Amino acid sequence: MKKGIHPENYRLVAFKDMSNDDVFLTKSTAETNETIEVDGVEYPVVKLEISRTSHPYYTGKSKLVDTAGRIDKFKNKYAKFQKK
Repeated sequence: MKKGIHPENYRLVAFKDMSNDDVFLTKSTAETNETIEVDGVEYPVVKLEISRTSHPYYTGKSKLVDTAGRIDKFKNKYAKFQKK
């Protein structure tokens, strides 16, 4: 393998699915300032809204994930146009 072609920050990173708290480890160069402890070892963590463990295509279950409160934001934004 050629030397010097891989990034310096290529390391194990924990990816956490925020909808079901599933955590998996893989090598990545993703930048993050947060860490998480997995099996007694501390890893940088990247938070995901959806992953293979919560995506409806892979799980076979239809699930509404509204982590940003998009419905409430929409209702608040257009409440002034509502007929009284």
